[in-house]
Amino acid sequence: MESGMRYIRPDEHGVLRVGDTRVMIDSVLAGFHQGDSAETIREDYPALSLEEVYGAIADYLANRAELDIYLRRQDDVWVRERTRAEARTNPVRERLRMLRSEGTAKRS
Repeated sequence: MESGMRYIRPDEHGVLRVGDTRVMIDSVLAGFHQGDSAETIREDYPALSLEEVYGAIADYLANRAELDIYLRRQDDVWVRERTRAEARTNPVRERLRMLRSEGTAKRS
């Protein structure tokens, strides 16, 4: 990542975080892209200071192309992991489905 970013840093796994917190830049930018104010984003993530929110947004705007690539890559990771999780058989989920279908059958 660009060394000129003051408020965004990679953690030990390469995930971009804001300031010295565990808040992912993805979360801050999701609010920003939805039109949330910096103050609203700060309320959503109390671990961040208002300065860190504004600073992270400023870092994003100054490095938009690079960070948009990162965000697309993160989206791909989430889709892949969600698909993998949904493909696994989960005994609890299967039991809940069975109970739901039994409950529906009893009401019919």
